[in-house]
Amino acid sequence: MIDTAAVTNTRNATPTSRGSVEGTQTPYVYWTTYQDGDWTLKIAATEQGVCRIRFPNEKPGALAAWASIHWPGAALVESAEALRPYREPLAAYFRGDCTPFDMPLDVRGTPFQLEVWEALRLIPYGSTWTYAELAAVLGRPLAARPVGAAVGANPLPIVLPCHRVIGKDGSLTGYLGGLEAKTRLLRLEGFPLREERGLRQN
Repeated sequence: MIDTAAVTNTRNATPTSRGSVEGTQTPYVYWTTYQDGDWTLKIAATEQGVCRIRFPNEKPGALAAWASIHWPGAALVESAEALRPYREPLAAYFRGDCTPFDMPLDVRGTPFQLEVWEALRLIPYGSTWTYAELAAVLGRPLAARPVGAAVGANPLPIVLPCHRVIGKDGSLTGYLGGLEAKTRLLRLEGFPLREERGLRQN
């Protein structure tokens, strides 16, 4: 489960200060570019846990802009070593390991977003749910659209597997890493696509 002790509602966020930069107590957000075969990801973490994963299509400066909202005043530090505990489980995933991710998370969002992101972890490896099915599991059967918006704001794709959520007509719909990345992730997990199940990629 998402560790509520390490999760903060963005509206009431008070970053934990660790270390100092130029004599001022400053929270750190560590980041690195992770490459595994033809996969490239930008991973970020605080001292409490992994907080952000993004794909190469992200705009320059997006990490700094995002950190300024969720960790005001944080110092961005590039460090492959600090991200080692998170790189290794991702490497296992890309090798085809279907073991659920077990790593500390430090995600920030509204209570509703946190509820949706936690529910993403219920979707089995190699399976998909529709947005309506996800909303129903949350006990909000009429909230497919807000659920979709929360899924789209997921800060930790792959770890919180939003790629496993598809449209009610079977279409792959959008994905922050692009539909090609979503297709590849589902195929990596053995989920039949396109000619196998006739899924439309819109």
